[in-house]
Amino acid sequence: MRRLLPLLVLAACAARAEVRHIKTSDGVDLFVTVRGHGTPCLYLHGGPGSGSHWLEKFSGEMLERNFQMIYLDQRGTSRSTSPPNGDYSMDRMVRDFEEVRVALGIRQWLTLGHSFGGILQVGYAQRHPEVVQGLLMINCGLNINAIAAEVLPHACSMLGAVPPRPCTDESARLIERVSAVFGLLRDRDLFWKLGYASLDKKKLMDATFDDLPDWNKDFESKALGVKEYWQDYAQFTPFISAPVLFFYGRSDWMVGPTHYKHARFPHMLLW
Repeated sequence: MRRLLPLLVLAACAARAEVRHIKTSDGVDLFVTVRGHGTPCLYLHGGPGSGSHWLEKFSGEMLERNFQMIYLDQRGTSRSTSPPNGDYSMDRMVRDFEEVRVALGIRQWLTLGHSFGGILQVGYAQRHPEVVQGLLMINCGLNINAIAAEVLPHACSMLGAVPPRPCTDESARLIERVSAVFGLLRDRDLFWKLGYASLDKKKLMDATFDDLPDWNKDFESKALGVKEYWQDYAQFTPFISAPVLFFYGRSDWMVGPTHYKHARFPHMLLW
């Protein structure tokens, strides 16, 4: 038992999380959990507005063996508060990341992005290349219009041989057509097939949102109304010199299985 005690103490220390409430310069309370040991790594969640809890819950044990993980709920999301002035611009988001880094006393770190988080990663690496050691990208988007163009035909094919009007109405904006088709998929309980292997997997993910009371959905409701997020961020990738590990899914129809081809980072490993 004496020989086990040091191991038990180490295990308890490794599992302990440091929860921080970091106040931004414009008065937002950012919820941050720091856990693990190793190279600091900032998680930039997707959604927009999916929060950091799910990754910590499902993958934290693996990630925290090698990284000091910084799980951030972005402004207006989950356990973080909303900006009084409604500022969700890229510059303000990047400033949040920098204020978190400074508050935690970190000189340089990696970023780990998922889905919409890829756009935030590129925006951050553009503005602060000196602090971003590398980018880990999990099924990341770089161009919302390109995602919509790839996903729409597949989504329409799921609705049957006779495509409904949103599939064929080229007078409507692409994002409006995608939103309408997604609504039809939800009505027919088919939407989960775009991003999950089974309905049980979707329910497992959905349950993570039930873990947290009073979920803030402000950013989720406003992000796609921010014009600059509609830029083609892939065009900036050739100028980001940090190493990139880019994971993509052959059956990922939330972002598109060939969306990774838009990424042109000079030092990139695809997986």
